[in-house]
Amino acid sequence: MTTEIDYYELLQCERGADDGTLKSAYRRLAMQWHPDRNPGNPEAEQKFKALNEAYDVLKDPQKRAAYDRFGHAAFRQGGGGGGAQDFGGFADIFDNIFGEFMGGGRQRRSGPARGQDLRYDLEMTLEEAFAGKAATLQVEVAATCEPCSGSGAKPGTSARTCQACGGQGRVGMRQGLFMVERTCPTCHGTGQTIADPCDSCHGAGRVEKQKSLNVNIPRGVDDGTRIRVSGEGEAGNRGGPPGDLYIFVNLKPHRIFKREGTTLFCIAPISITTAALGGEIEVPGLDREVAVVRVPHGTQTGKQFRVRGRGMPALNGGAPGGGFGDLVVQIEVETPVKLTKRQRELLEEFQAIETSEGGANTPRQSGFFDKLKDVWNELTE
Repeated sequence: MTTEIDYYELLQCERGADDGTLKSAYRRLAMQWHPDRNPGNPEAEQKFKALNEAYDVLKDPQKRAAYDRFGHAAFRQGGGGGGAQDFGGFADIFDNIFGEFMGGGRQRRSGPARGQDLRYDLEMTLEEAFAGKAATLQVEVAATCEPCSGSGAKPGTSARTCQACGGQGRVGMRQGLFMVERTCPTCHGTGQTIADPCDSCHGAGRVEKQKSLNVNIPRGVDDGTRIRVSGEGEAGNRGGPPGDLYIFVNLKPHRIFKREGTTLFCIAPISITTAALGGEIEVPGLDREVAVVRVPHGTQTGKQFRVRGRGMPALNGGAPGGGFGDLVVQIEVETPVKLTKRQRELLEEFQAIETSEGGANTPRQSGFFDKLKDVWNELTE
């Protein structure tokens, strides 16, 4: 009985080793056990062959996947000997591995192909995203041919079993060590051929047409939101199932609001007097109601005020606080321009009082210049 050494052990690597690690280990060991460096040493020759065999399998993603799951048995036909040279059953092993990720094992007959998915880019305003929208889309699709009902055969006739693949839709061919299955080139995977094609679709079972589709876009969608409309993509080939339509939402920039998730942001300019004395400002929301923001006296530029529940609705109603985000209002104190004579007189009077009080009303300004003086004195010492 021949003892089979684990390929990873041969290369002195862990099972999760990446391609670079495997390659580096192989080069190092191959140089060590190369027959030219070990003349007359049959053990070195066998070791060198085993290293080549191991690396040949592990450097190939498909072979490695088969080896990781089935070990050396992945490369033996019918469970017998033959080492790594027999790959007769590899197609079945490959399907067992990857079929799990593709919804099941290999089907011997492909059947009519599923139609292509379609993409539709829908441009919306922020107001429409807030309220939701009923949209009518005009989509160019490959639709089922009505005269032949998608069969591709002239009405009154029917398709025949493909003689090239025996109705399986796939044909096998050997490529080196592998038995590879490919889509039948005669029937293109349908398993059937059409002797008398439909005049309308010329045997395709589909025709290009423009379709009008009514869809409801839910409120709360964001830029990049993808909406799937099942079965509204292109019709499948010769009666195959249709694909899906994916609507991608593109939101136009808004002139007032910016959005981050369910939170709305806006900048509200206020006068110097409102900032100094305090007051109230009104911000119209996307819900067409006014949000009142109370500004305390002494408010500075950049101060933010949060109005709960006046932001964007969450898609599917998932936001805290009743399904709506918040509105954040950021204050920007605006310096007056085009002063009247009286306004200038009052401001000059205020400035004189402000100066005489030593900057008590502007502590940040006074503190800044005090620090600046200290820096200057340190530099001049």
